[in-house]
Amino acid sequence: MNPREQVESLVYRSCMTLDALDFDGYLNLCDGGYTYTIGAYSPEIRKDMIWLHHDKDGMSKLFKQLPRHNSDSSPLSRHATIYSIDVADGDKEADVVSFLQVFRTNLDGGATQLYAVGKMYDKVKLNGNGATLFSRNIKLDTRELGIGHHVPF
Repeated sequence: MNPREQVESLVYRSCMTLDALDFDGYLNLCDGGYTYTIGAYSPEIRKDMIWLHHDKDGMSKLFKQLPRHNSDSSPLSRHATIYSIDVADGDKEADVVSFLQVFRTNLDGGATQLYAVGKMYDKVKLNGNGATLFSRNIKLDTRELGIGHHVPF
């Protein structure tokens, strides 16, 4: 696969593993130096809010603690649309911008609704073995998520 195909495959697999609650599979897509951030801009306070920021070890601990959280257990489905892939450093890294839609299906009745939208800013490392996520910064437009899921987008 060429670098662009590797990046596309990585972004889509990251969504599929989280949809399937395959947290080990997700972490296997991440580089050892991986960081994850999710936040939103608040026009009321005119500042960016950071809702979650973890390194790979912190993400692993979060995933292990999920069964202990009182959270919404309705399944989430992530749909990413890649806007741009900028490959740099001799095809060794890429900056990726994707639009993210997250859908939530109610356990009671099965109705599906749009839950959150925003953009994902990924940094990807490319090597002979494929692509890994080095960082993911999700900037949501949605700021009301109810009690939440505690499962990263």
